Amino acid sequence: MNKLAALLSTLVLLAACGKQEPAPSAPPAAAPATEQPAAPAPAAEGAAPATDQAAADQAATTAPAETVSEMDDAPPAAEQQQAASTTQPQLKLGGSAGGPPTSSKFKEGVNYTKIVPAQPTNAGPGKVEVTEVFWYGCGHCFALDPAIESWKSKGKPAYVEFNRVPAMWNEGTRLHARIFYTAEVLGKLEELHTLIFREIHVNGNQLNNVDKIGAFFAQHGVSKDKFTETFSSFAVESKLQRADFLNKRYRIDSVPTVIVNGKYSTDISKAGGEDKLFPLIEELAAHEHGG
Repeated sequence: MNKLAALLSTLVLLAACGKQEPAPSAPPAAAPATEQPAAPAPAAEGAAPATDQAAADQAATTAPAETVSEMDDAPPAAEQQQAASTTQPQLKLGGSAGGPPTSSKFKEGVNYTKIVPAQPTNAGPGKVEVTEVFWYGCGHCFALDPAIESWKSKGKPAYVEFNRVPAMWNEGTRLHARIFYTAEVLGKLEELHTLIFREIHVNGNQLNNVDKIGAFFAQHGVSKDKFTETFSSFAVESKLQRADFLNKRYRIDSVPTVIVNGKYSTDISKAGGEDKLFPLIEELAAHEHGG
């Protein structure tokens, strides 16, 4: 019986929450979990002929490009000007020496996937960005979180900059993403991150409407007015917009997923278990650092 319980536990750890999995007790108005990106808009009347466009594309490929900005998918120029005063530093592509990124223990296409093209990062000079894409409603993210927290505080190399990006598949995940960024803007993310997970998975409060979320923040010292102001603030909206950008660029279809320096994607199942996930992350990060 003990062997059977252990096997079931292992299978749970190797699983992940995917786009097909609906948010628990989501409000009736929530969008389906398989929400697809909007179809591209038709070409505007009077657009340049295809031959002119081809020439423009050719010129673009020959121009020097030292940095890549997330503004590829950004809002109109007027909104960009407003956003410039709040946050986003210019993004850059991570770089490393040539050669295989991992030892013989891990293989590309089996234990990790190369992201093509490589995506921009916010890592500082000499740093490597490691990003966990997660969802507060995901039981597998909740199960992994203690190990992530321990690695973040005690185990990760000094040159690794760790951050989190919430999943943005549908209205349920977007609502939880808004909780994450509201806590961050309020300066209470470190205090509340684990408590949000526990509120959902231990206390059974799905935090799936504004009243429940406001009451949770009130329990932790945030006034109703401050919560209301922050929850719908421009700062939170900007962060949600960037999270949506990154979810698309990383092609996220399940969580938890770990992205190393915008170039490699892996998870518990690909790595071969939680005990192998962190050594794999560190090998990829060491390669990106030039080690």
